[in-house]
Amino acid sequence: MITMQNHAPALDVDAVRAFTLVADLASFTRAAQTDGTTQSAVSLKLKRLEARLGVRLVERTPRSVRLTADGAAFLTRARDLLAAHDRALAGAEAPERRLTIGFSDHAAGLDLAPLIARVSAVDAALHLDVRIGMSNQIADAFEAGGLDAAVIRRDKGRRGGEPLVEDTFGWFATPGFRHRPGDRLKLAMLAAPCSVRAQSIRALDKAGIAWIEAFTGGGIAAVAAAVTAGLAVAPLAARVAPAGTLDIGPALGLPSLGRSTVALYSRVSDARARAALRTLAATFRGIAAKR
Repeated sequence: MITMQNHAPALDVDAVRAFTLVADLASFTRAAQTDGTTQSAVSLKLKRLEARLGVRLVERTPRSVRLTADGAAFLTRARDLLAAHDRALAGAEAPERRLTIGFSDHAAGLDLAPLIARVSAVDAALHLDVRIGMSNQIADAFEAGGLDAAVIRRDKGRRGGEPLVEDTFGWFATPGFRHRPGDRLKLAMLAAPCSVRAQSIRALDKAGIAWIEAFTGGGIAAVAAAVTAGLAVAPLAARVAPAGTLDIGPALGLPSLGRSTVALYSRVSDARARAALRTLAATFRGIAAKR
């Protein structure tokens, strides 16, 4: 149980913030990336906080980071402290900052909720303007100056950006999906001009595999629903494939779809926006690592 004597030294707010980052991202490395510091600095802050509280907050192994019972109990109070601290610094007239971020639907998948939650937690006065679309559409909007940042796939010919994750693609379906030899392969895909759609069609045509578009989705959520319902096979990154599905490509002799890098492109320069994007990048990597 955490106990603190009266008149004891106050808690170090930076150390408390480091603890919440480690708790949220389950990684000292990603917490350091978000905080713009080093892993050793985060570790030192956490050790000092544990010494101040007199308990162990985090259990760390070579493969995982998880909260202790005391750490889980302290986390809510830590968030309350940070929120009060940030309100006190910001004052009653905290200026609003709008951050416009574009996400490729295939890159973000079904993970927008935790991404938005973590970025919003960085700055209470941050107004997020999120756009979803095809990678090419988001890239064009970014290059035209309509977006502050973009999370897209680095297709052939596209360079730069901060790599977030390298995805492996496959042909995903439910375990009960049945494809009879000689039948056309039923596909669920995003509408054109999706680059994953185009690549998948080229791969099937090159391999001489007949196919039919059984479902066209306006977004990844719709495609995921069609796959989960057992309607068709979908070309997806393993990271964004619906829970309970599996890659049936090897079993059906379907062509490899290869790998693709998701990258963050940004043109922001102010500290608040850069801090939010550091959080975005670290959270994205953290979610991907759990897949």
